[in-house]
Amino acid sequence: MRKFESHVQLIRHGIFKEMIKRVIKGEFETTRHTIPKTIIPGNTPVSRCCVYKEREIISERVNLAAETINHMDHIIEIIDIACDECPAERYIITEACRGCLAHRCMQVCRKEAIEIVEGKAKINYDKCVSCGKCMEVCPYNSIVDVMRPCIKACKSKAIHIKENKKIEIDYDQCISCGACVYQCPFGAITDRSEVIPIIKALEASKIDKEHAVYAVIAPAIVTQYDAQIGQIVAAIKKIGFKDVIEAALGADMVAYNEGLEFIERVVQGGEACMMTSCCPAFVKHVQTHYSQLSKHLSTMVSPMIAISRFIKKTDPGAKVVFIGPCIAKKEERRESDVLDATDYVMTFEELEAVIDAYEIEVSDCLDEPLNNASYFGRLFARSGGVADAVTTIIKEKNIPQSSYRPITCNGIEEVDKALKLLKVNKNTFNFIEGMACVGGCIGGAGSLTHEPKEHKKVDNYAKLAIERTISDSLRVVDYSDIQLHKK
Repeated sequence: MRKFESHVQLIRHGIFKEMIKRVIKGEFETTRHTIPKTIIPGNTPVSRCCVYKEREIISERVNLAAETINHMDHIIEIIDIACDECPAERYIITEACRGCLAHRCMQVCRKEAIEIVEGKAKINYDKCVSCGKCMEVCPYNSIVDVMRPCIKACKSKAIHIKENKKIEIDYDQCISCGACVYQCPFGAITDRSEVIPIIKALEASKIDKEHAVYAVIAPAIVTQYDAQIGQIVAAIKKIGFKDVIEAALGADMVAYNEGLEFIERVVQGGEACMMTSCCPAFVKHVQTHYSQLSKHLSTMVSPMIAISRFIKKTDPGAKVVFIGPCIAKKEERRESDVLDATDYVMTFEELEAVIDAYEIEVSDCLDEPLNNASYFGRLFARSGGVADAVTTIIKEKNIPQSSYRPITCNGIEEVDKALKLLKVNKNTFNFIEGMACVGGCIGGAGSLTHEPKEHKKVDNYAKLAIERTISDSLRVVDYSDIQLHKK
C-alpha cells in the first residue's frame, strides 16, 4: 500500500482512480455524478466543515479532469470553493504578545499600523503594508509571518489575493511550474488532467491495432517506486501501451546538438552566453520576466518533443503520452510549433492512479528491458545533469574546457540571480542550465514523492545504462530527419 505525502494527494488519487475505473468500464459519463459520494460516503466530514462542501469540491475536481483541454484553457486552475481557509493577512500578532513597555513594534512601524489595545499590540490592516519590520524586532517572537503557501511557492510572483480574500493567478506572469499546486495545503489549486482521453485512447488501441499508444517516461520515474525500472516498464505495458521509450534518448539527441550549438554560438560566434531549453517552466520564465535575454536560449526542442517526433517517424499512426513529474509539460505540448509531437502528458501522480485502477501491482511485475539511452541522457532528471551532458560533447569535439563555463541554477531563485548577472553583463559563466524546480525534474510538482534520496536514485539508474556516452547511444539511432530546432 503506497504511503502518500499528504491527505490532499490521497484524495486526488482516489478521485482519479475512480474516474479511470469508470472510463474503462464505459460508464463514466452516466455515473460521474456519483463519484463525490463514493469518495466521501456517509455524513461525517473528513477535513472541512461539512460533507456537502467536500463533495462539491470533489465535483469541481471531476469537472476539471473531465473537460477537454483546449488552447484557451489554463493548465493550472483555482477551485474557488476550496480556497477559504488561509489567513487573509500576512502578519498576525499571537497570544504570545506580553504587552511590553518597549513597544518596539510600534516604534519601527513607519505606517503607524500598530496600536496598543487593552495592553496588547494590534495591527491595523488598513495601514499595514506587510513589510515585516515589527516581526523582526518583537522580543517575544509573538508576531508571525503567515504568508499563504501558494504565494510563497510562486517564485514568478503570479499569485495575488483578491478583495474577497481568495487568490487569483496572473496568467501573464505564470510559468506553469506547478509549485503552487504542490504546496497548497487545501488542494485549492490544481492542474488540468488528460487521463480520460489517455485511457480512451489506450482502450481503443486494444481493438484498433493500427493506432498504438506509446509511453515516453522521464528518467525521474525511478524515484517514484521501490521497484526495478524493468518492473515499472512492465506495469506501464500492462496498462495497454505498445512500448515504453525513455525520454532520456531524446535527451541524448538534444544534449548532443545543444553542445554543437554552444560551440557554434558561444565558442566560435562570441555570444556572451547560451541557456538550455529542456525545462519549459524555465524557458517561460525567461521569456516572460527577462524577455531581452530570451535570445540566449538554445534553439533545441525539449527531449519530450524530440523523442515524440522520433516515435512518430517510426510509427506514423502512433499516439504518444509523456509520463513525468512536470506540470509545465502539459503547457509545452500545446505550443503551436510542436503540435505534431506529443499527444498527451500525464504526471507521475496520475500514472499511479491509472496503475491502481487497472489493479496492477508494480512490485509483482517481471522485469522488462529498457536500454535505449545513455548514462548522461538519464542524468537530465536531476539538477546539473544537462550541464554534465554538454560537457561530454565539449570534450568529444576537442574544445578547450576553459571555453565552457557552465552554471547550474537549481530553482527559480537561483535562475533569477544568474539572469540578473547576465542582464548587466556581470556573468563569469557562459552556459546556464535552468531548472524551475529545486533539485531538477525530480522535484517536479507532479511527483508522488519528493524525498532527499531521489538524487542518488537517478545517479544509480544512470549507471545501469549500457551506453556510457551520448555518441554511443545515438550511433544506432537514425534521427537525421527529426526536427530538433524550434521553428
